[in-house]
Amino acid sequence: MAIHLLENTLKINIYYDEADCSFDDNICVSILEDCPEEEKIFRAQETNLYLTPAQATQLVQALTAATSESTRPAST
Repeated sequence: MAIHLLENTLKINIYYDEADCSFDDNICVSILEDCPEEEKIFRAQETNLYLTPAQATQLVQALTAATSESTRPAST
């Protein structure tokens, strides 16, 4: 699954890395940047974070909670 952010200059690709199936952290969050050097967030053009299934689940839960808060009507 690929997600494009920041006017398509940041691409986040999330996938199960079968080549790393022998490791606990085999879910890859790959971040690719395609922008001028002075606009970069990361030092490298590509950064990979490897998560365990439990960490990936925590990330999903945190994003879901933030999404729920964001879509709630503002309290007055």
